[in-house]
Amino acid sequence: MNWIILIIGGLFEVAFAACLGKAKYATGITATWWYLAFLVCLTISMLLLIKATQTLPIGTAYAVWTGIGAIGTVLVGIFIFKESADFWRVFFLGTLILSIVGLKFVSN
Repeated sequence: MNWIILIIGGLFEVAFAACLGKAKYATGITATWWYLAFLVCLTISMLLLIKATQTLPIGTAYAVWTGIGAIGTVLVGIFIFKESADFWRVFFLGTLILSIVGLKFVSN
């Protein structure tokens, strides 16, 4: 169950990064709403990380949480913000995914 909590926390990390990206292009009250959404997602993400680390090893949990955030944020950047998807970027994204899966398998 704590792995699921950790994954959801990682997805909220992606959400808070996406909110920052949207706020960057917004103005006025719209930007304020994106920043508020950022704070909500950040809080939920941190609380879920705290909950997950009550039973999971901190090193593994934190690495998986940040990895989900990094992978998700790169994908949001590519698909929503039209950032580059060149070979090396996708290659290293793949190695990051393999590293996260490997950490999960070698953890107790």
